[in-house]
Amino acid sequence: MDAVPLGPGVVAGFTSRAGGRSGGPWRGLNLGTRVGDDPAAVAANRRALEQRIGAPVVLATQVHGADVLLVTDVSSRDLPADGLVTTTPDVAVGVYVADCAPVLLADPVARVVAAAHAGRAGLAAGVLQATVAAMVRRGADPARTVAAVGPCIAGASYEVPAAMRDEVAAVVPEAAATTAAGTPALDLAAGARAVLLRAGLVHVHADGRDTYRDADLYSHRRAVHEGSATTGRFVGVVRLLPARTAPTG
Repeated sequence: MDAVPLGPGVVAGFTSRAGGRSGGPWRGLNLGTRVGDDPAAVAANRRALEQRIGAPVVLATQVHGADVLLVTDVSSRDLPADGLVTTTPDVAVGVYVADCAPVLLADPVARVVAAAHAGRAGLAAGVLQATVAAMVRRGADPARTVAAVGPCIAGASYEVPAAMRDEVAAVVPEAAATTAAGTPALDLAAGARAVLLRAGLVHVHADGRDTYRDADLYSHRRAVHEGSATTGRFVGVVRLLPARTAPTG
């Protein structure tokens, strides 16, 4: 897992295909449970992730909207939402991705963390605003909150119909883009960053990797263009460390 700094007392990062027991088109650390991979391999991959993060992981299964849920325990490892928030160190929260933008957020002072899935539909529906609002309800201060936008398909690679680009840009203008060939496109990372800044955040970091062009990451669109819609899922995940072990300063 590639770690990202979200502040003291927080561990967070984005996985890749590195390691893992999956074979075939899922080769590597596939964490998706609904993409046709061997369940035993996925279970082993999930255990490896939880050992790395130091806690059980609950992942949002995406409904491509703006639903945000509070996670207090591990009664389920998968929840139907596009955003998850927690205030307990007993569980980590995360999102599955294979082109959409995973966004991790933390207010280390209020001890609130969240993960959001910002795909085209969710970005336009306001999932990031809803995630920030859910954090604020639990004591977070947007100006103190740090966010990381993970690897996702780049604007240069994400061709869409002009009408679709215009529909999203009407809500998030910064998401409008063109591909390397000059055709209409969407830039999810740019859109996510702009939305978060408007929501009051000051510190928003972007990973910058393009899932479509980086073979070390899963990409649904790349798999389709290669002749198969079958591929795995990587995740963005964030966890609060127990207060007694949280770094100071």
